[in-house]
Amino acid sequence: MSEEGVIEPESFEEKVVWYSITYTWVFYLLGALYVLAPAIGWVLVVWIGWKAYTRTPETLPRDRIRIPFGVWVWTVAMLVMLLALIVGHIGYSLGAAQTLKSTMGWVKGWALMAVFVAIGGCLDIRPQVLYRAANRLALQTVILVPLFLVSPIAHLPGHLYVSPLQALGGPGPDFFEVQLWGREPDGGARWRFWAPWAPAAGFVANVNMILGMQDRSRGWRTCGVLSAVSICLMSASRLALINILVTPAITFALARLSRPATFLFAATLTAIGGLTAQQILDLIGVMKQRFDGARAASSRVRATLGRIAFQRWKDEAPVFGHGIVERGPHLVEYMPIGSHHTWYGLLYVKGMVGFGALGAAMVCSSVELVAKAQGSRTARAALSILITLWMYTFGENLEILVYLFWPGLILMGFAFRQPLKAVSRADAPAARLAAMRPLMEVPAAPAS
Repeated sequence: MSEEGVIEPESFEEKVVWYSITYTWVFYLLGALYVLAPAIGWVLVVWIGWKAYTRTPETLPRDRIRIPFGVWVWTVAMLVMLLALIVGHIGYSLGAAQTLKSTMGWVKGWALMAVFVAIGGCLDIRPQVLYRAANRLALQTVILVPLFLVSPIAHLPGHLYVSPLQALGGPGPDFFEVQLWGREPDGGARWRFWAPWAPAAGFVANVNMILGMQDRSRGWRTCGVLSAVSICLMSASRLALINILVTPAITFALARLSRPATFLFAATLTAIGGLTAQQILDLIGVMKQRFDGARAASSRVRATLGRIAFQRWKDEAPVFGHGIVERGPHLVEYMPIGSHHTWYGLLYVKGMVGFGALGAAMVCSSVELVAKAQGSRTARAALSILITLWMYTFGENLEILVYLFWPGLILMGFAFRQPLKAVSRADAPAARLAAMRPLMEVPAAPAS
């Protein structure tokens, strides 16, 4: 496989990111992934502070710390999350011990959203290091796929062990468990790879595929796609399969809003849609029924959890929420209220304040990335990451899975530090024309 100019990490921050991604399977076998993300995140934040503190007039421009606007947006939003947490605990008299425990949960959850965006936005990490690391992980996964497929056929044990690192604290044993394969309620096999449950594996696969597709090497890009498709299929995640098809199309359209052809195409679709609106609505209804029917029990639990969370938020704690999650009734198989859905979970735990904080950060980031995506390949990739996050807010709780998809947040940070007027010559027709103009001009005849 061509290396396209071998990529190796150079600086301290590049080495931390590189080895954390490429050794994902090793950390998974140790049960250390849930511990790893907060550790590297906060270490690199301290590194940002140290570089800012030790800056001198002689410091090279690339080593100077500048905080982009997008990083400020996420930092403020996650601090508002902390405020909602504290006020919610005070309002329900949950006590100092529970408040401290929940604050530590914020440090390992919502805070990491801002932390990794800041790492990408403030540190001099080459994007290609991130892309190649994701593809190296993909190659390892492709090699392991036959073992995973054979395991249930060979009657190998699915569950192997739970790491003793669980003693450090976490949401539950699923985050420290090591397994070859899992079993569906109907008896079929389902794989979750290095994630705590199978749909989360599909989520991470989508993020890593976006990263891997930016690699300069066609061979490595192919490896990234094979790995992502394998994980999405083997995890049997409906949302993962939809996202892997829909996100590129949405990104393609949003990244070309500055082109007249986009508006012409949109006008044509609107006209066709007006003539066939009823048929389209009927088709959407049928597709939704089939989507829910593919895993009817799961869809029922998700819908019921959402209704319970929404009603209790509205009736009991509309502003700052309940402060903590609560175990649901037998009707929802004792799943925590607000789980399986970021927005319902935020309303229940952190009320309108937390809901608004995440919503504002994601809307502001969407506007900025769409604007930059008109002329920047990096911004287009970051926009794909953000679209994936939007999609998964309706199927997962982002807070609890940030320890897995953090490389995508670093990519968003890369895009935030780019100037708005950045133009990619490889993608902008006007730039290509300007580059070709000297070749097309006919030299003037020499004066006699």
